[in-house]
Amino acid sequence: MIADQWCRTSWRAASGSFVGLMTLYESNFVRLGWIVRDLRTLAASRISRVAADCDLHLMPVENSRYTSVFRLTYLFDHQGSVLKDPDLEICVYHDARLAEVRSLRGGHHHPRLAHLHDRLDRELDRRWARNMMLNKWLEYCAERGHRF
Repeated sequence: MIADQWCRTSWRAASGSFVGLMTLYESNFVRLGWIVRDLRTLAASRISRVAADCDLHLMPVENSRYTSVFRLTYLFDHQGSVLKDPDLEICVYHDARLAEVRSLRGGHHHPRLAHLHDRLDRELDRRWARNMMLNKWLEYCAERGHRF
């Protein structure tokens, strides 16, 4: 297993900076590798089931030589319908070894999170928030035993 503490950070990288964000993308790529063997070959939706957590759904959106786009989510029954939360669209750049959240579909379902997100003025800050959430969620999923 590759450890993300070996992602190199420039001496100029600071939390919230562009350089720091690129390091976060590197860490996301490493952590994604903990639960998904090879995204390049993912052709159909998959579900990871473990006893200690909700079912984790991985759905391919696009696949090309250098990039893969997929969605990662939990599905919940909510008032007779299905709620996807979080519902992340993730782009993996295989050649650069980076993974970034392109979008958080459906926004935040929790009022406090929505309020915090609305206070972010810069796109850089919004990307930091989405990708830090992915980073922590991937670590949580790996610790729970999710694998595809």
